[in-house]
Amino acid sequence: MADFDLELIKLSKTYPGGAVAVKEFDLEVERGEFVSFVGPSGCGKTTTLRMIAGLEDITSGKIQIRGEDVTKVPTEKRPTSTIFQNYAIFPHMTVRQNIEFGLNVRKMTTNVINKRVGDILEKLDLGDVANAKEESLSGGQKQRLALARSLVIEPEILLLDEPLGALDANLRRSIQEELKLLQRSLGITFIFVTHAQSEALSLSDRIVVMNAGEVEQISDPLELYTRPQTPFVAKFVGSNLIFPARFEAMLDENAAVSTDIGSFDGMPVFDRSSCKKGETVSLVIPSEFIDVFPSEKAIYKDNCNYLKGTLSEVDFVGRDAYLSIVLSNNQPIRLQSDATAIRSRNLTPGGPVDMQWRRQRATVVLGHA
Repeated sequence: MADFDLELIKLSKTYPGGAVAVKEFDLEVERGEFVSFVGPSGCGKTTTLRMIAGLEDITSGKIQIRGEDVTKVPTEKRPTSTIFQNYAIFPHMTVRQNIEFGLNVRKMTTNVINKRVGDILEKLDLGDVANAKEESLSGGQKQRLALARSLVIEPEILLLDEPLGALDANLRRSIQEELKLLQRSLGITFIFVTHAQSEALSLSDRIVVMNAGEVEQISDPLELYTRPQTPFVAKFVGSNLIFPARFEAMLDENAAVSTDIGSFDGMPVFDRSSCKKGETVSLVIPSEFIDVFPSEKAIYKDNCNYLKGTLSEVDFVGRDAYLSIVLSNNQPIRLQSDATAIRSRNLTPGGPVDMQWRRQRATVVLGHA
């Protein structure tokens, strides 16, 4: 049995004229993994998905599915199925006919078709609308129909290109929960492209962050959020406080750095033996890990770094509080924090505040954002 469901080996795409869409993308996906691609528009995530599906020619590299080289295999003969943002539902067909379509193309027997379609209609709760057409379906039903049509052919890998992008916020959250439960119950590998960080962080086993055709980081959601490996990831994922800094020395497990507003330390994500004093780095602290107190109530702890400033504004949005603070060097920053905790501290706009975070919560990455 092949070790991986999907392998991308130095996968590259260069368009006529020399524009590089994807550059030497390496990825190994375990069977049953949920892997998401995220990044800004034009970063190459959809192009990569289309190359896996066989809808886009590759310039160099190789694609393997369960150990078989499918680089030159046409789309219809690959063990994949693709769901696009617009769902591509046939409007003249009923729900049942839409689901049957792929099985008919594969010339399956009537008994097999009826059994598979019946099972998927029940699993995705589409039985009551089996004879309805697209125009009478809700957004959620259309999304489930697109899933049913793709899953009924029993693909080894399901490719999803912004499949929730057209849904409103409440329905999107509901479908996210259904999608994760469905993927777990089926055990099928999902490759998911999305612009929404929250979607990737909540659904994925691993996340690939792309930028300008290159892979910046591949990590599980927790590591990606708390230990960015590059300045781009630190800026793109989550709500981080980022300070340009200079490397000074190693202090046990942590890297000591100097900034324009003081000296700090954090966990390095680079080769500790190769970084030289004075080298350009960035200190990254997730907003959620920074505690803010009125200066007169601050309690100083040995395992923390500290920063002083003046609170200029507090905005409450549901469970979150957004704090605008001006540092001692007049640099403005904005932090996201827990609304309940911030309300309990009686912070006053215009008053001095002390910020503190555990040293191990900070990350030091090479380069500047």
